Parts: sequence; C-alpha cells; structure tokens
Amino acid sequence: MYAIVEIGGQQLKVEKEAKVYVNKMDAEIDSTVDFDKVLLVDNEGDIKVGKPVVDGAKVSAKVLAHVKGDKVKVFKKKRRKGYKVLNGHRQQYTQIQIENILA
Repeated sequence: MYAIVEIGGQQLKVEKEAKVYVNKMDAEIDSTVDFDKVLLVDNEGDIKVGKPVVDGAKVSAKVLAHVKGDKVKVFKKKRRKGYKVLNGHRQQYTQIQIENILA
C-alpha cells in the first residue's frame, strides 16, 4: 500500500514505515503529524484518485529529527574584473517516519 501526499508544497510517494526527509516543519520531535492532502492511494491494486484530494484519506507520521542537508557551494565570478564571491547554503529538513495510511 502506498500513497502520494502533498507535504510542504512537494508531492511525495510514501509507504508505511518509510523514512522521508521533508522541508523543515514546526513540530516537536517524537510528535505525530497528520497530512490530509492525499492525492492518490493504491491499496494492492485498488487505486483511488482524488479530485484534487481523496475524501477521507489521511497519512499520519512521526517526527524523528530536525537535520541539515549537505552544503551547497555557490560560486560567482566575473572574468577580468577581479570579482569572486563564494557562498554556502545548508537546507534544513525534518525526518519523518510514516506510521499509517488511512483510505
């Protein structure tokens, strides 16, 4: 059984017991969060497609940790001008574990 859920503006394919990284959420560690924007549910061949969401479907997940992603280096240069700038960025994520899919 899997579902396609919209979390934080992203559409993710999730299954039970799967660990997923999403954009940082305002939730405490070890708390449970529910997502009701379920776009599609597949229950072993029985597919339900929402218009735009599936009525009565929801996905519950447990917040495991708040983590930072890998560093991305942003380098800017203009040739023959002596202009060089190096910046870095680390995106913040929340790691969640899918506990249940209700359809």
